[in-house]
Amino acid sequence: MPSYKAPLRDMKFVMQEVLGAGEQLAALPFYKDNETADFDLLSQVLDEAARFVETEIQPLNQTGDKEGCVRDEQGNVKTPTGFKAAYKKFCDAGWTALDSDPEYGGQGMPHLISIAMNEMICSANVAWGMYPGLSHGAYAALQAVGSDELKKLYLPHIVDGSWSGTMCLTEPHAGTDLGIIRTKAADNGDGTYSISGTKIFISAGEHDLTENIVHLVLARLEGSPSGTKGISLFLVPKFIPDASGKPGERNGVVCGSLEHKMGIHGNATAVLNFDGAKGWLVGEINKGMNHMFIMMNAARLGTGLQGLGIGEVAYQNALAYAKDRLQMRHEPRVSGEEADPIIVHPDVRRMLLTGKAYSEAGRALALWLALSLDTEAHHPDEAKRKEAGDLVALLTPIAKAFMTDNGFNVAVQSQQVFGGHGYIAEWGMEQFVRDARIGQIYEGTNGIQALDLLGRKVLMDGGKKLQNLAGTLQAFAEENEGDEHIGDYVGQLGKAAQQLGSLTMVIGQKAMQGAEGADEVNAAAVDYLRFFGHVVYGYLWARMAKIAQEKIDAGQDKDGFYLAKVQTARFYFAKLFPETKALAATIKAGNEALAVDNKAVFGWEHAALAHA
Repeated sequence: MPSYKAPLRDMKFVMQEVLGAGEQLAALPFYKDNETADFDLLSQVLDEAARFVETEIQPLNQTGDKEGCVRDEQGNVKTPTGFKAAYKKFCDAGWTALDSDPEYGGQGMPHLISIAMNEMICSANVAWGMYPGLSHGAYAALQAVGSDELKKLYLPHIVDGSWSGTMCLTEPHAGTDLGIIRTKAADNGDGTYSISGTKIFISAGEHDLTENIVHLVLARLEGSPSGTKGISLFLVPKFIPDASGKPGERNGVVCGSLEHKMGIHGNATAVLNFDGAKGWLVGEINKGMNHMFIMMNAARLGTGLQGLGIGEVAYQNALAYAKDRLQMRHEPRVSGEEADPIIVHPDVRRMLLTGKAYSEAGRALALWLALSLDTEAHHPDEAKRKEAGDLVALLTPIAKAFMTDNGFNVAVQSQQVFGGHGYIAEWGMEQFVRDARIGQIYEGTNGIQALDLLGRKVLMDGGKKLQNLAGTLQAFAEENEGDEHIGDYVGQLGKAAQQLGSLTMVIGQKAMQGAEGADEVNAAAVDYLRFFGHVVYGYLWARMAKIAQEKIDAGQDKDGFYLAKVQTARFYFAKLFPETKALAATIKAGNEALAVDNKAVFGWEHAALAHA
């Protein structure tokens, strides 16, 4: 059975030594007034979160994968053995309320701590973690745009975990293209709406963990415009609350089936049929897409954490195996046995260091964004709030796509460390690979994230958000140029950041060439996001290496933690960061290599897309 130990030391290193979280949180009146800015307190919360996750949630991961969820003839769903009991303990301990507003029963903790705990949960049992995770997105959307009546009735139940939440977007014919959804809403004339249609791929759409499930559903009100401009957001509970606010009459929403999936078997991925279900409007009519993106952005960061979490746990288990597994001989010999532990072999160390480098940089990015979310929500200076919000908007597609791509890659390479044993279920590595794969697909595929980054977050505002980040990178480079220890990293980072700017200009110029320009943006987007991701990780690794080296020079590295940081940074810049050079070439290649004769290459043709 695989094991997991929360990387608390690394989390606290990033929070305090890299980000200065204690000082930054103390500058936010919301946390200071709620007495949740003290880092000693936050550190204790992290310790207890790690204990809970390691002892209560992680042991259910393999059994949940084997059992999966079961649906009966009435559409009720039973989760795997132990899931319900663990969820009750989770709620009783107050974890569902961790970073929620005290007005609704929350503890008012920083997002920083919630993000760290979510990483732990994703490492321990990602399928289980999706049940409370989806609720957090529903909470965010309701809090932001729900009416006072809806917030008063629903948010306290979501915060205490007795009710859970979902988001219902996808339909059988409409995945990313939500403008063509067919789910309809009819005004009942009494402040409620009748919702009819089918939604698919609904994570945690039906289960037995909570008293009620609150579905946030995209639907088109009769008479609304076509496309995304005519979509509204509705709250549709599984049970309609009675006069006392408790679950009452069963609503017209039923789980028609459960999807049979490659991974995350412990989470119920439901097909939901809405048959005249009673719903309430959330926010404004025809503003549903805008409102739903509040959930989507939270979910995208959460999905990035899934990639990070699975990569971390896969790496941990590969490292433990590599220390024990004896195979082949190494000179000089390190074992008195017939063979040496495989960790002595360079290619095994390459796979392990890849996992360590991507996981630790991903953690730094996630916590940087979490602290930026806290700043955006609560800083007294409007300019600081906007600056933090722009950073979150710019880097969220990278957090989702780069972290899940890397997490899957790390899971595969960690499985490879096990050789044939990695393919056998009892070791747990093949489950990590299967569970990690979905992160690249849902909450907007990674290709969609790339288009969002390049088209919306960079080009649409003339590169202003990118320029702000470039200013941060430039200031860091100027401060550390020629540094004895990280000067080389800073030089590589500076060249890559400069090239990112020039590539952006080239793509931007092509983008203005009508329909052909759109294809050029599309052709470059995925490689552009990966290039951008390396620039962000390179910046974070250079920062971490600088701090670690200062600790070493001050004689404060008693256990080798800082030495490991320095040497992992060296590996990242020597073996992983140079991928930017190949990416630059493929970005420059543009759409020309993709503009093929469709009939000859694919056996398909259309007059509008014919190529010579």
